[in-house]
Amino acid sequence: MTKEEIGNRGDDMMIETTNPKPKIENPDEFNVHYLQLYYGKLFPYIEFHKWLSYGHDGKHPGCDESYFNRREFSFTLQNDVYTRYRSFKNASAMENDIKEKCPYKIDIGAVYSVDPSKRKAYSESGSNVFVPVERELVFDIDITDYDDVRYCCSGADVCSNCWPLMTVAIKVIDTSLREDFGFKHILWVFSGRRGVHCWVCDAKARRLTNEQRSAVAEYFRVYKGNENNARKVALMGFSLHPFLARSYVDYLKDFFEGELQATQSIFSSKEKYEKILDMISDEGIQSELREKWENSARSSLSEEAISRTRWEQLKNTLQSKKQKAPALRMCVEEIVFTFTYPRIDLEVSKQMNHLLKAPFCVHPKTGRVCVPIDPNNCDEFDPLAVPTLSQLIEEINSGGDRMEEDDDDLDRTLLGKSIKFFRSSFLEPLLKSCKEEIESSYKAKIEKSKDSLSW
Repeated sequence: MTKEEIGNRGDDMMIETTNPKPKIENPDEFNVHYLQLYYGKLFPYIEFHKWLSYGHDGKHPGCDESYFNRREFSFTLQNDVYTRYRSFKNASAMENDIKEKCPYKIDIGAVYSVDPSKRKAYSESGSNVFVPVERELVFDIDITDYDDVRYCCSGADVCSNCWPLMTVAIKVIDTSLREDFGFKHILWVFSGRRGVHCWVCDAKARRLTNEQRSAVAEYFRVYKGNENNARKVALMGFSLHPFLARSYVDYLKDFFEGELQATQSIFSSKEKYEKILDMISDEGIQSELREKWENSARSSLSEEAISRTRWEQLKNTLQSKKQKAPALRMCVEEIVFTFTYPRIDLEVSKQMNHLLKAPFCVHPKTGRVCVPIDPNNCDEFDPLAVPTLSQLIEEINSGGDRMEEDDDDLDRTLLGKSIKFFRSSFLEPLLKSCKEEIESSYKAKIEKSKDSLSW
């Protein structure tokens, strides 16, 4: 059976389930039994449903009670069984289906014009009305895309030396989304393994067309080359765009000259510094710096000290030559941007119907929960300290799973602080804004109706 056929079967597909409350004897590995306990006791269904309902809870006459039911969900089940176009009438239906199917991964899609699970009926009737009408503006940043500029890890591996690249990415993008675009309701989420996801949830963001989403995504584009290009960043003109200038001054320059030099020592060996020399268009300067560095190869300095010294030499050389070679004017900035600027998967942001993994999923490779990240304190976030499924199971088995509404109780649980942050710092301000918009739209509709009757 193909993925498409499985996806089209929707709720007709069933999977076998075991005892919903198995006792975990050896909580060291990720498996379906752990997930059953997690979905049964810890997953924040109420907050999840409130978020994706955006105030359409049926309590106000201006609510659209079909709103949540028109949202697409996708489940990846055990053995890579993949189902798309799932939908739920309410929080209870969603909770029951998640507990029954026990998905290894939950993806969230768009809000469609009709219930996604009934799309085939509309298609067969000849009514071409199944189209996405709303979707959060999303961003996906993966540390594997930085493999050419990090030397501590590669692939899916991540450590405390290279994770700060993700921290800087959060700072740059979050600041721009708020200051340049005026968005307020932004949720950053750890992907569970090697990256971060961003959900921009303002009403004006959710209603962007694909063309508008592409324009926002392209605003952040800096990388022009590919893995075969030595020069991946080309900054045009005599000065940086205000967004890039702010990013450079506020975040990128200090990070490059400080933490990145300390952890990656990017000039410490010939293999490393040759990559940087290739970014300089003037072969004479390349040769001058190469000769200087080769002659100092036996230095007794530490790798970090060598790297910092060579960076200062490069900057001083470029500064002295750039009047004669205008092409070198932005070379220092281009090197800094190449190593530190956010490497966004722009295609993810451009289409309304693109799926993205849901917050509070558990990553099957690491067992870590996809918890929210506070952008105001992202320096403190440690991906290796995020609760794992086995740790949560130990907490459940020891009786520490009572996740009450009281914030003090939440603080005493492994997952509680993440749920508390999601609720108080993101969800509550978002719902307040949504309900104000629903009320305003409803009043405008009533006034319009009165005006039409007066004629």
